[in-house]
Amino acid sequence: MIMQAVLQDDISDPPPQDLLLQLVSLQKASGCWALDSHLADALGKTIDELRKAKPEATGNNKMEDEVWATILALIWLHGEKMDAEDEWSLLAQKALSWLQATNAPYSTKCVDVGNSLLGSKVKKEDLGL
Repeated sequence: MIMQAVLQDDISDPPPQDLLLQLVSLQKASGCWALDSHLADALGKTIDELRKAKPEATGNNKMEDEVWATILALIWLHGEKMDAEDEWSLLAQKALSWLQATNAPYSTKCVDVGNSLLGSKVKKEDLGL
């Protein structure tokens, strides 16, 4: 009887993960984020919504996906978690360095579309782009 009660307690639903922690844990060592369902979950969207909203560009598709994903992550951080900026500012700097190294010429369009998708009003300059 006691063992059954202990097992029931262990089966309870896990607490929802903090979205900031979830997003931070998804950043790659290079500084970018991948365009995948885990990022979509952290942003409160589906992967299909993220893919359909991605602006068109030319070049390497993988790089485009990572640029798009990284800009979305930065928009979300600036739009939703400014109160915790001291917790994520260094990873944002790393992401910005990665973005600058890609020379993504369409970052302005990504910021505009990303703001629309996420319901934010973050300026390109606020992101450091």
